[in-house]
Amino acid sequence: MITYVKKHAGKIPFIIVAFLTVCILTFLPVTKVYASTVKDTITAGDGKGTGNNVSGKLGPLEFSLDTDEDEGGLSATLQILMVLTVIALAPSILIMVTSFTRILIVLHFVRSALGTQTTPPNQILIGLALFLTFFIMSPVFTQINNDALKPLSEGKITQEEAFEAGTAPLRTFMLEQTEYKDTKLFLDIAQIPADTAPADIPLTVIIPSFIISELRTAFIIGFLIYIPFIVIDMVVASTLMSMGMMMLPPTMISMPFKILLFIMADGWNLIIGEVVKTFYK
Repeated sequence: MITYVKKHAGKIPFIIVAFLTVCILTFLPVTKVYASTVKDTITAGDGKGTGNNVSGKLGPLEFSLDTDEDEGGLSATLQILMVLTVIALAPSILIMVTSFTRILIVLHFVRSALGTQTTPPNQILIGLALFLTFFIMSPVFTQINNDALKPLSEGKITQEEAFEAGTAPLRTFMLEQTEYKDTKLFLDIAQIPADTAPADIPLTVIIPSFIISELRTAFIIGFLIYIPFIVIDMVVASTLMSMGMMMLPPTMISMPFKILLFIMADGWNLIIGEVVKTFYK
């Protein structure tokens, strides 16, 4: 078998090209030709999607060419392209326009403050942030489903109307969590009047403003989380220095005390609860 493959290896590219050619020809639109005996008239190009009509007494047959060209083919192609683009950008959209960013950054600050390196692992933190995002965004997702997806699937509204109805809840959510100075920053950059109504502010301004606000809020929460653990590190470092244990890493001794403090304070319940409450202010 191996000898046969080596012997005919040079023919493999030609076989592949032939196979692709057959596939392309198979899926190309087929031209339909109809023939009937209607006096001495021939009509060519009187089909859908063509604009040339030629008639004359050339024979006893009538030929009608129908290329079956779909007038909305280009529109359908663009729609498929848009759907594929949205699917490819879905993870980024989920991260950037929901509560996911703030939650994940806060969880990473918690892990860094504890000094546990990779515990909990990234998969656990991302999974927890994802499910908390679904919990927080469930009213928004429900409204999008009721106002946009269901009417669109039932044919009651157009795609443009569905887009407007679907982005309205997200727009409201992001504006409620965005500080005015961040929105004003991008309004000034885009040369849009600062007194523009919220409904008229484009998404290209709202989304980056929302992301900046989320980063600021997450870093503020992270700073507050660090304070008690820094105190423990300072106490442990001072104690070791007073005892003359200069070569012993303070982080090795302080980590058990930080974990103990975190457990006694029921840290996960406290932090997750407070982070979730920040979205309902």
